[in-house]
Amino acid sequence: MADEGLTASGPVIDLSVEVTGDVDTVWRAVATGPGISAWYVPHTVEERTGGAATASFGPEPEMQIEGRVAVWEPPRRVVFDGGEAVEGLTFEWTVEPRNDHTCAVRLRNSGFGDADPQYDAMVDGWKLFMSNLQLHLEHFAGQTATSVLAMVMWPVTAEQGWKVLAEGLGIEQMPSVGERFDAVADDETKLGGSVVDTGPRRIALLLDTPAAGTGFLTSELNGDTAMVSVWLYLYGPEGAAAAERDDPRWRAWLDSRAPQAAAAPG
Repeated sequence: MADEGLTASGPVIDLSVEVTGDVDTVWRAVATGPGISAWYVPHTVEERTGGAATASFGPEPEMQIEGRVAVWEPPRRVVFDGGEAVEGLTFEWTVEPRNDHTCAVRLRNSGFGDADPQYDAMVDGWKLFMSNLQLHLEHFAGQTATSVLAMVMWPVTAEQGWKVLAEGLGIEQMPSVGERFDAVADDETKLGGSVVDTGPRRIALLLDTPAAGTGFLTSELNGDTAMVSVWLYLYGPEGAAAAERDDPRWRAWLDSRAPQAAAAPG
């Protein structure tokens, strides 16, 4: 389906998931600003070919990523890139409806160079976010979320990063799917809910604390550093208020773990 000029010559991330919902609902989730913001990072999207698209990975100016809607074919296909004649990554999303009120969502992320150090980290990241897309469409379709995107980079292995995160939150062993899970950073900064998935250095949650939503605790390898994250997607007015309150708290709490990370054995 890719247009001439969007065909990749290097490594490509090619992932698909099955999600709940009709094609129009799923399309809004992967192609519009409010939809993408509910399960990935805050986005603004001009809904037309050639429109501007911005992704926000944090409050700093350098974390605002400007891009373009290279292809806009609702409700089946959208392509985002860096803009006309701009080298970089391209993200192609396609939505294929099924007969049972589900759709297949496919991502093709291209533009990587050979032996690109971003590639493996991006694969792991997209797997996490696409699982969050599934949760969003199953439990919160059509709703908007306010996110807490607290993240640090520590010069340790991903395993060491997870150990510091887990010890700080009092996680003694990996919980089982379906179990109740609660974590406390301090008396006022908490999260809790039901475990929906686990993996190496990862816990995924359907949250009820501090509000209804989804959440992820992760430690991923990004080059030679651990990217340790507490990412929450909170719905409704209660969620928006909780996110505004807790985002700086979780960022400060992760920053406070840096001495422990620095002391982690090499």
